[in-house]
Amino acid sequence: MSDLSLSSFRAEPRILRLDGSDNLVVALDAIQPGDRASGVLACDKIPRGHKMALCRIGIGEPIIKFGQPIGLASADIAPGEWVHVHNVSATVLSRADLGTNPFAVDQPIFDVPSTFQGYRRSDGRTGTRNYIGILTSVNCAASVARFAADAIIRSGVLEAYPNIDGVVPIIHGTGCGLAERGEGYEVLRRTQWGYACHPNFAAVVMVGLGCEVLQIARMKKECGVEESDGFRTLTIQETGGTRRTVDQIAGTIREMLPRAASARRETRPASELVLGLQCGGSDGYSALTANPALGFASDLLVRDGGTSILSETPEIYGAEHLLVRRASPGVGDRLMERLRWWEDYTARNGAEMNNNPSPGNKAGGLTTILEKSLGAVAKSGQAALRAVYEYAEPVRTHGLVFMDTPGFDPVSATGQVAGGANLICFTTGRGSAFGCKPVPSLKLATNSEMYHRMTDDMDINCGEILEGVSLEAKGREIFDTLLRVASGERTKSEQLGYGDAEFVPWQIGAVM
Repeated sequence: MSDLSLSSFRAEPRILRLDGSDNLVVALDAIQPGDRASGVLACDKIPRGHKMALCRIGIGEPIIKFGQPIGLASADIAPGEWVHVHNVSATVLSRADLGTNPFAVDQPIFDVPSTFQGYRRSDGRTGTRNYIGILTSVNCAASVARFAADAIIRSGVLEAYPNIDGVVPIIHGTGCGLAERGEGYEVLRRTQWGYACHPNFAAVVMVGLGCEVLQIARMKKECGVEESDGFRTLTIQETGGTRRTVDQIAGTIREMLPRAASARRETRPASELVLGLQCGGSDGYSALTANPALGFASDLLVRDGGTSILSETPEIYGAEHLLVRRASPGVGDRLMERLRWWEDYTARNGAEMNNNPSPGNKAGGLTTILEKSLGAVAKSGQAALRAVYEYAEPVRTHGLVFMDTPGFDPVSATGQVAGGANLICFTTGRGSAFGCKPVPSLKLATNSEMYHRMTDDMDINCGEILEGVSLEAKGREIFDTLLRVASGERTKSEQLGYGDAEFVPWQIGAVM
């Protein structure tokens, strides 16, 4: 961890100054009034993960962390004072220098790329899991999908097919009560077909009610998809009600099982991995440990020819200049277009971009959206930004790409999976309970205390970076674990059974 400088005048409290130009330090341990840190006498109680001023900061002057402004002082701040929401304004400073640096150039691809054991599908993509999915076009079909999945599981027929990871109902709360044209419809359709064609599904049955706006027949026509041994559709109304539809879905899945079970893992290059980068329940440690360690792992994947998807557009707000500087020609402009869309979207809906951080983020030490965004961008490593995609749009570019999504984790991850992500890596500081069938989700804890408290949910402890493990070593641990997970090793969320309820498409527009 050569880029971070630890200092303390005694064993406790430990503090961290991230950049020589910072006018604050981060408390790695709780600081009590009268404690001395970096030569400054604390005058407030400062929780761990929070910030203490190193010098006087006058009202209206910038608060500097990571060598970047994270806001302006809304009151005079004395040396040793707690720096947080009570004395910091989230004013966004000028980004006039967005284009001053040349875009980043990725390091050469490794001569001997990494490999994993995956399922090669007929369309050329590779899956990391082998599920059968029951998709629903509308919420009205949700219970039928669950009933059918339960019927298959209770029958015990899956016991004869250990090569199948399970039957999963993909249900949601929309599909009707929306306009049949426009942005909201297009987003939902892209999301549905992204899942229907996902390489982690060996076979899919799609069920609707029959009278909904998101008509299955229309979707098939618009997407050029036909019925096959691996894809079947039906509606409750045409089939004859709940019991007959459940029986027909279960019968269809029984027919699909032998073909789905014939798939076998084979050695595939890491270039076929598509990694969704997520963070949720972030805290003051996220930018110090898990996020930069995941960024290091992401860079390794890019060097192997693979793809990493950075998302959560509201959570790069204020740090977009760091991505624009790394963007290929024209890509930076596309990213700024999406940010302007979000500014308008939030204003029309009575919100603001600084609606983030959440109460939990603030309790963990994050003060403004600028501060949170600077830490969130660290997940992307140092690679060049190669493309910007709309929500749930198929990702076809290798390297680091950006997908426009909300910051709400289930909605964001749903878009990434619909776009083709076959792995999710999720950093968390406050603790997160999340899974993402049909895609495995790997959890990275930002601090050791939470890792041990939620050990049943956390896969990797990045808090060890503050205990002497190098950032590079932790990044390689993450990368190696991703390869094992892609090859079949089950994550903690998979062991707990998470993922059946986390399909949450982004709902845009009026509900009518």
